[in-house]
Amino acid sequence: MNILQINASIRHEGANSTRVAESIVARLRAKNQDVHLTLRDLAINPHPILDGAALGALFTPAEKRTQEHVARVALDDVLIAEVQQADVIVLGVPMYNFGIPAQLKSWIDAISRNGVTFRYTEKGPEGLLKGKKVYVGLARGGRYRGTDADSQVPYLKTVLGFLGLTDVKFIYAEGLNMGAEAAQQGFAQAEADLDAALAGQ
Repeated sequence: MNILQINASIRHEGANSTRVAESIVARLRAKNQDVHLTLRDLAINPHPILDGAALGALFTPAEKRTQEHVARVALDDVLIAEVQQADVIVLGVPMYNFGIPAQLKSWIDAISRNGVTFRYTEKGPEGLLKGKKVYVGLARGGRYRGTDADSQVPYLKTVLGFLGLTDVKFIYAEGLNMGAEAAQQGFAQAEADLDAALAGQ
C-alpha cells in the first residue's frame, strides 16, 4: 500500500491536524503489513501559488516552453506523480478562518490538471484519479460539523470528487480550543470516526 500523507498546517511541529493525520496513518499501518509512506509537509515545503507566471507556463505547449516554464511545470508534475502513485491519500487539514489553508489550496491547484487528473468529455468532466481512498483529518478549535459554518467539507468533497477521488472519509477533531476536556473529547471523537471509517476494511 502506497500512502501519501499531506500535512497542510502552517505549523511543522505541534499541529493538531498533523496529529490526526498521523493517527490515521498509524492505524492504516497496523492493518497493512506492507506500507510505503510518502510524506509532504506543506509547512516545510509550501508549493508556489497558481499565479500568472504559472498559468502561462501550463498553457504554453511543451515544445515552446522556456526553461522557466519547464521548471515551473515540473514542480506540479512532482505532486501529480505522488498522487497518481498513491493507493491512499491522508490529508491533515486545520481550519483557518472557516476555510482550508492557502498551502493546501496551492497543492490542490497543482494536482488539478486538465487531461491528466481530470478531463472534459461530451458527457461532462471526468475525474482520472480513480480507485483511491482518501482520509481527511480535520482539526478545528470550535465545533462546526454539520453546520453552515463548515465550508471545508463541501469544498473538499466537490474538488476531490471532480478529480475522481470519491471514496473520502472525514475524521473530525473539534472543540480543540474550548478547554482541556473539550479537546480530549475532540480527539476521542476523531478516533471514533476513524474506527467507523476503517470498519470492514
